[in-house]
Amino acid sequence: MAKYFIIPGYSKNTDAHWQSVWANVLPNAQVIEQDKWEGVHKDDWINRIEETLANEDLSQIILIGHSLGVATILHWVKQYGHKVRGVLLVAPTDIDDLAEPIEAYGFNPMPLEKLPFPSIIIASENDVWISLKRANEYAELWGSEIVNVGKLGHINADSNLGEWQVGQGILKQL
Repeated sequence: MAKYFIIPGYSKNTDAHWQSVWANVLPNAQVIEQDKWEGVHKDDWINRIEETLANEDLSQIILIGHSLGVATILHWVKQYGHKVRGVLLVAPTDIDDLAEPIEAYGFNPMPLEKLPFPSIIIASENDVWISLKRANEYAELWGSEIVNVGKLGHINADSNLGEWQVGQGILKQL
């Protein structure tokens, strides 16, 4: 049975964020907590993933990243070379061309290597942190399927998605 690990983005999720809701409604789901959610360093975040998954059967793990959490997953894969069952990459942040500065260090440049396992990007047409064009470029480079969910902004708490059944349906494809 698949086990889900949720990797939030910058500034942590509120209870209204779909990732927080999923942590409570998906079977076998847990959030990978970070020590800091702002003023963050890539190595700290990817090391936390490595520590959390150290004793897990990676062939049964599905990672669910949002925003800067997507970049964290990509850097973790690049550094450690692990293969998981799959990854859901929601609203990746274009860390090489940020809409506004954030206190996140070492995340750029974004890894652009093809992923060695199934991956799906979920993108929005009006995300301020990444253009749909750039999300499609990432999908091609990473070997990911891409799903355009319309105009949902950054697909975060402001999008008011609750349990986000559409997203859960896409997740089931992994």
